[in-house]
Amino acid sequence: MKHILLIATGGTIACRDVGDGLTPQLSSEDLMALVPELTELCTADTIQLMNLDSTNISADQWLQMAACVREHYDQYDGFVLTHGTDTMAYTAAALSYLIQNNEKPVVITGAQQSISNRDTDARENLRDAFLYAVDDRACGVHVVFDHKVILGTRARKMRTKSYNAFESVDYPETAIIRNRKLVYYILEQVRGEVQFYDAMSSSVFVWKLVPGSDAAVFETLKPLCRALVLESFGVGGLPQYGDRKFFDAVKDWIDSGRVIVMTTQVPFEGSDMEVYQVGQRAKRELKLIEAYGMTTEAVVTKLMWILGQTDDREEIRRMFITPIQKDQIY
Repeated sequence: MKHILLIATGGTIACRDVGDGLTPQLSSEDLMALVPELTELCTADTIQLMNLDSTNISADQWLQMAACVREHYDQYDGFVLTHGTDTMAYTAAALSYLIQNNEKPVVITGAQQSISNRDTDARENLRDAFLYAVDDRACGVHVVFDHKVILGTRARKMRTKSYNAFESVDYPETAIIRNRKLVYYILEQVRGEVQFYDAMSSSVFVWKLVPGSDAAVFETLKPLCRALVLESFGVGGLPQYGDRKFFDAVKDWIDSGRVIVMTTQVPFEGSDMEVYQVGQRAKRELKLIEAYGMTTEAVVTKLMWILGQTDDREEIRRMFITPIQKDQIY
């Protein structure tokens, strides 16, 4: 029988109403007790790592999660993290970069309703997460939600209230869970030894362009961040509002030693800056890094991980375009 560690971090799954809204209150032991059939799947231990609304989770907490898995990696066959849904996709992507080549599964799940509610998705999601964690073929970092197993770098929350909150963006689901059995679409293989990282930089900002965006924003952002993710329109390009202000501002940003990654604000199918003049010329002349089919969550957390390892601009580019856990889709 497999030995699984449940790492609780808070989120809706652990919430109670305390009079001014929901806030995480339930412990890791409470979660296990409310799904007693989990003891039929494995032997399990629990850790209450934190008890936060996921709105309050950032790079510091991602590093704590990765460190917890690292500390207990040799003692367990797999790990289940319970987490709030609002930033779950960011956490899944971040852990995909902080924990690489892991043969033992790291499974992230949560719920749209508290596990203490009568009508809730929490108990099924937690059970499904354990079903995947104990499977001999399971590996890597995944989100398990609404009977779907989604690669950590491809998950995105698409609905705020419905139980089918998460989708896999531009990549097939790894598996589904039907009648409490795993049906695999993709069998993943891990090559090399597990590798953990313990540094991230929060000096990354996402700017979602709107028509008429002012290039002066670049100067405002300079003291605040080292890397900028520019969410442009459609397949991607730099605006040209009758002058070169935007182009020149991007050039100045890059010349100052900072990094820009171009992506799209469209959820599916990614960027392709070679299509239109507004994209092709800017990419060629400014040597912009392009995200293509990466999710914004993956772009942001990959940059945070990379900036935690190096300041060298060419090394940043090399690391960014190197695929990790199928994050690069061209």
